[in-house]
Amino acid sequence: MGRGAAGGARRSRRASVAAGGTRRARNRNAGGSPAGAKAEPPGPAVIDLGAQSGRWAAFQERHRLSCEEAARLLLDAYEYRGLVKHTGGCHCGAVRFEVWASADLHVFNCNCSICTKKQNRHFIVPASRFKLLKGADNLTTYTFNTHRAQHTFCKTCGVQSFYTPRSNPDGYGIAPHCLDDGTVQTIITEDINGKEWEKAVREHKTIRDMSKP
Repeated sequence: MGRGAAGGARRSRRASVAAGGTRRARNRNAGGSPAGAKAEPPGPAVIDLGAQSGRWAAFQERHRLSCEEAARLLLDAYEYRGLVKHTGGCHCGAVRFEVWASADLHVFNCNCSICTKKQNRHFIVPASRFKLLKGADNLTTYTFNTHRAQHTFCKTCGVQSFYTPRSNPDGYGIAPHCLDDGTVQTIITEDINGKEWEKAVREHKTIRDMSKP
């Protein structure tokens, strides 16, 4: 092959490579990513606070809140309108929780065998309104009879601050005497005949609904 022919061949190969690179680039750019690659999900939308931007910034600064903490406060206030956030726990402090409920509590006083022995007065909330803050590894559970009720208590101090009632397995029974001071306004106590548990729960008009979101 002569020098001119060889040079032409090299130019032809370079042109072919360049064209291939251009095609690959076009394929990538057409969809924003290489052909066959998954598109990245869009990022979170930017919220336009309008005239409230200044108030929002001042609120965050005054309370030393991150954007996430401030947003959580807003969401909680909207989702749990009419409710307050109670906090509580066991005696030694190993178990701590928060629960959204009314400031006016409807408390059950059951006379079944176990509730009588441990004075298990409680109010009922949906599981979605309860959050265990710490102590999951410091809880133990006692069950008996049907084993549907989950009587959870602290392994260190023995206090039952909450449990899963047999009547409401989709919720929690919270001990009002284990709540921190300052958020409860009134307590109305209703006696329930746990000695005839099936009959009492069957005839009760509202207890089953208390754990519904």
